[in-house]
Amino acid sequence: MKEKILELLKQVQDPDLKRDIVSLGMVREIKVESQAVTIYLAVTSSSQRMHQQLTELILEKLRPSVQPLQVHVEISKAERQSAAFMPKTPLPGVQHVIAVSSGKGGVGKTTVSVNLSCALLKLGYRVGLMDGDIYGPNVPMMLGVPSSVRPEVSEDEKLIPIQAHGLKMISMGVLVPADQPMVWRGPMLHGAVTQFLQKVEWGNLDFLVVDLPPGTGDVQLSLVQTVPLTGAVMVTTPQEVALLDVRKGIAMFQKTQVPILGVIENMTGEMFGSGGGKKLAEQYQVPLLGEIPLEVLIRKAGDAGSPVVISSPDSPVAKAFLKAAESLVSSLSAVQP
Repeated sequence: MKEKILELLKQVQDPDLKRDIVSLGMVREIKVESQAVTIYLAVTSSSQRMHQQLTELILEKLRPSVQPLQVHVEISKAERQSAAFMPKTPLPGVQHVIAVSSGKGGVGKTTVSVNLSCALLKLGYRVGLMDGDIYGPNVPMMLGVPSSVRPEVSEDEKLIPIQAHGLKMISMGVLVPADQPMVWRGPMLHGAVTQFLQKVEWGNLDFLVVDLPPGTGDVQLSLVQTVPLTGAVMVTTPQEVALLDVRKGIAMFQKTQVPILGVIENMTGEMFGSGGGKKLAEQYQVPLLGEIPLEVLIRKAGDAGSPVVISSPDSPVAKAFLKAAESLVSSLSAVQP
């Protein structure tokens, strides 16, 4: 009976994350007695509305299948270091793993990841950049790495990151031909993320920046369940349609106990407006790390494979990225143990 119930619970999705409550680690115990079934959940959210939603979804799914048994749902608050999200394998020599995330595509997240990494490098830190966007790996192009370049393999069979502008970088874009589509399901994505983290010779780094794909899917959950993250940087454009999706991303990191280090508003200017990032930061009481203006110079530099922080260090946009990197370093003090 327990196995049957567990399979049914795999069809119940968290209302915010749109992932099943079993893979999210919420189901702690299933107790089957003579007249009743009790489901014990541990969730990180304190929202009574969310608790009620989960209860209703579970009752709706289980009642038709376990009659005449009564179904009860007990929800408790998970400890801060929930077993479901306990870091599995810290990366030797890497001090901080920073996820750069957005709720939707088209906000310039990879551009921010690349230039933020270069800005941290300019501040004197040792920096690695992991391209977590398996389907659309654009980091190599933005760093000027030819599609023909392939990483070498060390004696202990680890990939040696590609060096570009002083950064250590790994990406699916340097492992497969540029025109080859990645038609992969969840387990294969998890495997790729794990390989990039644990089977790459990152060496000693102050920061490993992880450029995540848009949304709250398999890659994001694989990352938070594989290594201890220092925190996440959320990238948004000013308009409300972008803020709506970024809120979902923030909810995912909050539920997986990953601190939000701050918000970067990208493409600030007349076309998309301004102030959305500040509004979001105030709503969640996190720092506004920076406002990056919408400038053609950023696009030209990225297309040329020489990020604007490297190619035009004295430009206003490069200085905006440098200021964002300084703010990010400052924000770390709020999440240090």
